[in-house]
Amino acid sequence: MNKNDFVSKIKEVPFAQQIVYNKLQNLNNLEKVRNRLKEPAAMEKLKSQIDESKAEQLKNKLENIHLTSDSLSIESSMGTLSLEIVEREEYKCIKFEGKGAPVGLLMWIQIIPAGEQNCQLRVTLRADLNMFIRKMVEKKLTEGVEQLAEMLAHLPYDAE
Repeated sequence: MNKNDFVSKIKEVPFAQQIVYNKLQNLNNLEKVRNRLKEPAAMEKLKSQIDESKAEQLKNKLENIHLTSDSLSIESSMGTLSLEIVEREEYKCIKFEGKGAPVGLLMWIQIIPAGEQNCQLRVTLRADLNMFIRKMVEKKLTEGVEQLAEMLAHLPYDAE
């Protein structure tokens, strides 16, 4: 592991590996998820799975993201930050590269089977950080990767 790798814990997902991969490999599919979270029943189901405040945070974060099939962008105090898909390994891994970030970023989502109807996922973020910057952002990046993995583990992958 690279000293600038931030790796989430492995998360259990109650959907098959292929379903999760197919949803995540085309980021436009997250639009369907965003729309589904506007439905009260879907939001209640999510709140029953995770803390209510985390469910609201997830909904708010998804509303502030701009999507294409290969990228997601969000406005921040540093300008527009984007993650663009640069590689897909069918059913196993989706790799992203950061654009517009002040440092080089790579991120990947690994998806592994854990039965016929379940899988596990893990998120890794690799950032080109010097020692000074790492000390300043290490906690935030560690928390962010963990929150992203948690969010991905609880998405309604069965949303049409």
